Amino acid sequence: MAGLNVSIAFFFFTVSLCEMIRKLSKRIFPPKVYICLASELMSAFQLCACYLELKMLREIGPWGGGFGPDVSLTLLFLLFLIHGASFDGASANPSISLQEFLALDSSFGATVTKVLAQFIGMEAASTFTKQYWSRELTDFHMIQNLMAQDCSSSLYTSVSHGIFVEATCSFFFQLVILRFQASSSMYRITIVALTVTALAHAAAPLTGAFFNPALAFAVTFSCSGNSLLEYMQVYWLAPITGMLIAFFMYQGNIPRIFQKNLLYSIKNKYRIPKGKVNPSASTSIKERWIKTERTISCSERTE
Repeated sequence: MAGLNVSIAFFFFTVSLCEMIRKLSKRIFPPKVYICLASELMSAFQLCACYLELKMLREIGPWGGGFGPDVSLTLLFLLFLIHGASFDGASANPSISLQEFLALDSSFGATVTKVLAQFIGMEAASTFTKQYWSRELTDFHMIQNLMAQDCSSSLYTSVSHGIFVEATCSFFFQLVILRFQASSSMYRITIVALTVTALAHAAAPLTGAFFNPALAFAVTFSCSGNSLLEYMQVYWLAPITGMLIAFFMYQGNIPRIFQKNLLYSIKNKYRIPKGKVNPSASTSIKERWIKTERTISCSERTE
């Protein structure tokens, strides 16, 4: 139980440190620099550091501390509630940043900056967490240090099955993100945390349930057991493919590539009233409707 308390203290310290740096960065940097660089960097650091500590508890806890998967899943749910509340609009996930680029919500330069910040933040968190483990504050950390000297791959199934699992997880995760992006923050954060917990429960024994290319790169790419090409197929290609399928199914098109909606027909909001009207009046009414539609659509874009 002492090991679990130390891990909870580590979670609290990491989140507090990242939140403090976020607030300081928001005062120092211009909004664009903060959104694309500082916020993504600290959110990626927070996500990876907490994931590594939680992964250690999930792997060592059952036989080293006597607590089962219910503890790690509960902590995962609570952590994603905290992540959702503290990330300040950052995604810490290259797949989400790419989806925003394809939706015309982010420029190419901003997307590249976000992705680079995410990878750098994850790598920094990996180094930071390993240094923290080297202090061996608990027996868990001592065991983890021995295991880390020759880490093994998080892929516990075949490459083809791993591709399917990661793509499926990414598909459902991205679909939930898109479906509830306009909902209230409290409702959206809770749904996302529940989704991540359910996906982790189902897929963690097979692939680690990353569905995040930067997180997988920092955690498992340096471990033995699979080649770099196999890692890229499972943890990079599969999540991006799942994101593309979810985005296309939700949107009906990919605005950055093509505008035509292939799945859903857009119905006119305004119906022409039935009945006989003289041609001049009909033309005038149609012109007013077209003008009203254009005005509303412009106001929706500016909002």
